Amino acid sequence: MVAVPLSYEQAAVFDAIEKTRDHVFVTGRAGTGKSTLLNHLAWHTEKQVVICAPTGVAALNVGGQTIHSLFKLPIGVIADSEIEQSADVRKLLNTIDTLVIDEISMVNADLLDGIDRSLRQARRRKDPFGGVQVVLFGDPYQLAPVPGDGDERAYFADRYRSMWFFDALVWREAELRIYELTEIHRQHEEGFKEMLNAVRHGRVTAEIAGVLNDTGARVPPTDGAITLATRNDTVNRINAAALTRLPGRSLTATAEVSGEFGGRAFPADEKLDLKVGAQVMFLRNDADSRWVNGSVGTVSKVDSNVFVTVDGDLHEVEPVTWEKYRYSYSATTKELRRDVVGEFTQFPLRLAWAVTIHKSQGKTYESAVVDLGSRVFSPGQTYVALSRITALDGLYLTRPLRPADIIVDENVRRFMSEATRIRVAPPASTGG
Repeated sequence: MVAVPLSYEQAAVFDAIEKTRDHVFVTGRAGTGKSTLLNHLAWHTEKQVVICAPTGVAALNVGGQTIHSLFKLPIGVIADSEIEQSADVRKLLNTIDTLVIDEISMVNADLLDGIDRSLRQARRRKDPFGGVQVVLFGDPYQLAPVPGDGDERAYFADRYRSMWFFDALVWREAELRIYELTEIHRQHEEGFKEMLNAVRHGRVTAEIAGVLNDTGARVPPTDGAITLATRNDTVNRINAAALTRLPGRSLTATAEVSGEFGGRAFPADEKLDLKVGAQVMFLRNDADSRWVNGSVGTVSKVDSNVFVTVDGDLHEVEPVTWEKYRYSYSATTKELRRDVVGEFTQFPLRLAWAVTIHKSQGKTYESAVVDLGSRVFSPGQTYVALSRITALDGLYLTRPLRPADIIVDENVRRFMSEATRIRVAPPASTGG
């Protein structure tokens, strides 16, 4: 685990989580270091912390467990249905000091209320979340909860102000303290940061759109730029066609999967087809800091390991193991245990002529071709795509941006405009 020093702002939020019992929502624009802070919390807290996330891949990325497997909650709307709990689940939930939920924007209000009921029931306490401190990480301007079928939508319309986690009923009894990280670590040009903020909030002027479209209209470079597309089929077609065009035969690396690693939530391809010359993206940070999650390179040689050139440097890449965890209560130590219940071993690479905007979440690219297809179909999608790129001159567009591409959910706009944020004052400069 590579230790990344916290900024003053991140350190202040860490203290607010560690030194209080407050419920905290950590948010901020893309590239403000939410993941860095979460990792620091996981490794440095003195509390009994459990980390969970709404999806399998998100849980793997933070070394946690999915919400449904941790709480043993049914899939779909929970509403007022009875929540069954085994003795083991009750013991586990009684041991938690702090529950951390990553990618909270994908968690709907009903599921958050289900978590609240589970904790109250297991701990036999009437306070919100059964007295557990809840810490939420995410940016509602980037990922939205996925709406269900017609009946589910009708249920939410009937019972909740919106599907979003911030409209869960538990907040009528609990206060959520909001910390918004403001220091952007991904981009450094003030002008580009301001343009991205305008896209985030749906305040794109004709002038901003003109700059983005004029910059994006250039012909993209033939190598190194990754395409970020809205649809899986577009990505698969681009990657398959580019691999086929390369000379030579393709070699397949098959993942080793063991233990409870079922389902489709694999962190990398189970079968990875590679050729010399293939453009690939790294899926993990390197322990020796030779590459980061999202680095793009070119396959230079394939034998028992894969050799990838990144920014002119050749690196030997070995398979890595992703571990799937499960929390449990240890009667011996009277503490939480985090056990490995499954392993997935594969080269930390995927073909990267193209990737979906959804899968680019959290990644950083020096240049990218943004392909919004015929239309953008979810709030925040354009913002996620554009905010992956480190500088304006790394932006290429397959078509000009249109006003309809900038979608901001009205409920997010309402919540974020009404929410009181806790400002972290920078340290006073000590003049000589």
